Amino acid sequence: MDDSCFLQVEEVGWENLVKLDESLAFVSFRIKDTKGRAHIIEIHLPQSYPRHAPSISADVPHVFELNWSTSLRLKDVVQKFHEHLENLHDFWSTLDDIDSNLWVVSPRLPSRATSFRHINVGNDCCIVVSINVWNPRSLPECRFLGPDSAVCVMRKTWRRNNKRWVPNKSFHENFASILEISLPKPPVARKDDQQLECGICYAQCLPIDDELGDKSGSAVDYICDNNSCGRAFHNVCLEDWLHSITTTRQSFNVLFGNCPYCSGPVAVKVNAKD
Repeated sequence: MDDSCFLQVEEVGWENLVKLDESLAFVSFRIKDTKGRAHIIEIHLPQSYPRHAPSISADVPHVFELNWSTSLRLKDVVQKFHEHLENLHDFWSTLDDIDSNLWVVSPRLPSRATSFRHINVGNDCCIVVSINVWNPRSLPECRFLGPDSAVCVMRKTWRRNNKRWVPNKSFHENFASILEISLPKPPVARKDDQQLECGICYAQCLPIDDELGDKSGSAVDYICDNNSCGRAFHNVCLEDWLHSITTTRQSFNVLFGNCPYCSGPVAVKVNAKD
């Protein structure tokens, strides 16, 4: 199966490869949707592959159903993932609108699988909204938090005005219209106040491990220079990822390659974990 697996990875594109397990039991790809959002799909290959279907995991609210047959290949799985991402476009656009225009208390670093937002609406009150994955422009489910007197007024206002919800309007416009209040804008956060997570291992800090030397337990220490990306990484994670890509170039002790998310140029020192 070895040659077949490498050929199937080549069909998807080595430039999309994030990681290929040495035992060929696991492969992950970085896939961009039509809006330029980067997504990681992880494909676990059983020993009986392709007689038995691979298992799929991805940073999406629902993993797509894979109707497997032995004639299918990795490129077919990735194509199915592409189609799934397009079906989720309105869902992510709605959440992006919330994150850009409203004061989101949590989650601070939401994954693409998260469908709720905890929103500060002022006067010591918050509303937790849950977005319908398959009908994201519809009226959301809400949970009101805060002083009883204020929550009671908000809940009555919401019930009285919820028929004002217009699917063609943006979420934040509908939200303000129904609540009949001026909503707080997102606070301006300094970059050094943010706890960033690595775009490869998805953790804020590396594990405590003697093999990592002085990098053990450290936070992200590399930021993509592309202003439209700015994704954070652990240097050691980015080094390992670049080593797995055939297009990576090395000059002395520096690896030159492309960002896993925006494909912009990146450069990291070899043996950064030492």
